[in-house]
Amino acid sequence: MAKPRELRRRIKSVQSTRKITKTMELVATSKLKRAQDRVVAARPYAAALAEVIGDLYAPELAERFPLLRQPGGKSRRVALILITANRGLCGAFNANLIREARRRIEQLEGEGAGVDLHLIGKKGITYFKFAKRPVASQRTDIGDKPNAEHAAEVVGPLMTQFESGALDAVEVVFAQFKSAVSTPPTTLRILPITPPRSTDPGRKPGDPGLASGVSSVRSSANYILKPSADAILEQLLPLYVRNQLYRALVETAAAFLGAQRTAMKNATDNAGDIIELLQRTYNRARQAQITQELAEIVGGAEALKG
Repeated sequence: MAKPRELRRRIKSVQSTRKITKTMELVATSKLKRAQDRVVAARPYAAALAEVIGDLYAPELAERFPLLRQPGGKSRRVALILITANRGLCGAFNANLIREARRRIEQLEGEGAGVDLHLIGKKGITYFKFAKRPVASQRTDIGDKPNAEHAAEVVGPLMTQFESGALDAVEVVFAQFKSAVSTPPTTLRILPITPPRSTDPGRKPGDPGLASGVSSVRSSANYILKPSADAILEQLLPLYVRNQLYRALVETAAAFLGAQRTAMKNATDNAGDIIELLQRTYNRARQAQITQELAEIVGGAEALKG
């Protein structure tokens, strides 16, 4: 059994660790609320963009708008954006994202496609540097407060490459924020743009509205378009792509804070259990020491009498 002095030192050490993990849990909890607000605020805007694009889309538009160009066969070159955190202490959060990216890379390369890897976050950069995987670009300055400018800076050059035909697709691996405890790693293809199905309740599957020209879609959606559908889509399509990446960034940031809060809460609870166990061990050791000292005193007294 360890000596009482050593046990006291271990108890103080674990108590100090518990203070740190409890503080980190509280900080993550306070940041998580703001991150959740950013996720919730981004969703209605994204839904509105998707609805408008779904109403304006017609198959022949792909000939005039390169962002709608669908690959004829298998993709030859794909840009894969992996979003991880800059920090750890969040359980298996970063490891799960890296595992999903590796799975997708292996799948694409198994299909004969080349993969350009674009990394956001120190954890992903560190892993693929260790794995000696070539990286097309990397960023560590976004952190847990992404904004629309960050998304535009990342995806802008990729849209240019896609329009020129150098890329056949752009995908992003991120943590989908369902709740603070449910953040599954997800792969989302953001280019080419897949037109969302219109939410018009009067339109049924198979209705010629989606297969006909913009004018018939326009009458079905009851839009007055100025200056024209082409001019609107020219601005709307890049905005939609940037918004898709922005949503991935804010959802991953919120998911990281949720994972960190959960990990720090578990660490704090475990530290409490360890302290309780060490305290009981210390009490038993102290009691045994006192009993031994009393026995030595009694023995010494008896020896003096004899």
